Amino acid sequence: MFWFAVASLTPAALLGVACLWGGIWPVLAAVSITVFVFFMDRAVPLFTPEKIQSSTNSLLWSLGAAHFALWGAGIWAVGANPQLDTVDKALLLIGLGLYFGQISNSAAHELIHNAARAPRRLGIAIYGSLLFAHHTSAHMRVHHVWAATPNDPSTAQLGEGFWRYLSRAWIGGFAAGKRAEDHLRRGRARPFWTHPYTAYVTLSLGAISFSLLISGWSGLIALLVVSIYAQAQLYLSDYVQHYGLERRTLANGKPEPIGPEHSWNAPHWYSSAMMLNAPRHSDHHIHPARPFPALTIKRGQMPVLPYSLPVMAVVALVPFLWRRLMDKRAMRWRHIDKG
Repeated sequence: MFWFAVASLTPAALLGVACLWGGIWPVLAAVSITVFVFFMDRAVPLFTPEKIQSSTNSLLWSLGAAHFALWGAGIWAVGANPQLDTVDKALLLIGLGLYFGQISNSAAHELIHNAARAPRRLGIAIYGSLLFAHHTSAHMRVHHVWAATPNDPSTAQLGEGFWRYLSRAWIGGFAAGKRAEDHLRRGRARPFWTHPYTAYVTLSLGAISFSLLISGWSGLIALLVVSIYAQAQLYLSDYVQHYGLERRTLANGKPEPIGPEHSWNAPHWYSSAMMLNAPRHSDHHIHPARPFPALTIKRGQMPVLPYSLPVMAVVALVPFLWRRLMDKRAMRWRHIDKG
């Protein structure tokens, strides 16, 4: 677990210092999640994640603690720290958004898949602090059931640009998650306050109230900027990892079981370590309960991105470049999928 911890916690430490003193530290923090990761991915891998079988609990709890420490410190720093100038605050917002969108999101994702109640609640709380707790239901009740089908709002259709996808996926995910939760409660007499979406709204209101309390309106603006940035990165990840791939509809009208050919993957070692093997996406969909260190990529059986997941997320921001790079690759896998 050493490299998973190094890659995911080093940016947290740099961001923590940046919240206090500004100066060179916000720059170093942002670089540690961007340029440094790019060059480390191109270096000789120092470990092979699939050979690691040790417990993930301590790292996930550490990342949860780091998230909330940075979340509170970041809102205070941007909204009320007199040591920071405008440039410091802008760089800090970028660094925090990158960290929450790539690393906190990956930790929360692992936590909501945990069978135990306490880790699941920690994952929901992380998403709630970013005004995004409903993603828990959208991910577990919708995405893992309908991925690579039109019924999943998080599946990007072939030829669909990211910016058009973003609003559709956010609104669709919120609505689809609620429908799924409503369906599970149908016919059961339960008070409204036990509905998961009641908890999700309460968490968002709590995050907003806390931001106002510690930093006033500036803190609320910081929360909104960081949350929107982090959420956009999560959707970038979903867009990239499922773009253009689809499951066939069987004779009974149901989609075929999800397989290795229905998600894009990236083998790059350091960005994978930083994001807790989130780029090994096919294996996660096939085995949702498998601990992240054990996820694998089988070349030839699973679609592989031409560049690392963070690099591909940047390319996806420019739709015509993205389509030039990805449409033929996606069509090839769709053809293979259909036999």
